[in-house]
Amino acid sequence: MKFLFTFSYVCVAAVLAQTSTDESAAVLQAEHDGCVAYLRGDADKIANFLTDDYTLTNSKGKISTAADDIQDAKSGRVHYEIFENYDMKVRLYGGHTGIVTGKTKVKGTAEGKPIDIVVQFTDTFVKQGDQWLPNCLFTEN
Repeated sequence: MKFLFTFSYVCVAAVLAQTSTDESAAVLQAEHDGCVAYLRGDADKIANFLTDDYTLTNSKGKISTAADDIQDAKSGRVHYEIFENYDMKVRLYGGHTGIVTGKTKVKGTAEGKPIDIVVQFTDTFVKQGDQWLPNCLFTEN
């Protein structure tokens, strides 16, 4: 009986570890897909990527919303040549919240002015249905 209990415990632990790993991978994939949407200026994909109550606080303390990011993409006033995240770590909480930290390399133009920076970020993702969506982002130089 002790063997059965130990075996069951090991199987449950393996399933939980696999689930956590799968969910971490799903959050990182969502993060990657979002970067691609911004890089391409794809307003529709950006709209589907963000929660309705999404906010971004940038390194200068300016807050923008999903509507702001979508309008930036539609208008073309922001254009990226590079938009890449790296050195990312994921922390999952309660199966429905994920925190991603890392760095983003951004190069392009915003309202005709050149951008070429690396920022550190903390992104909060929430799981809605089977999709991980960013809800709150913070960047800092």
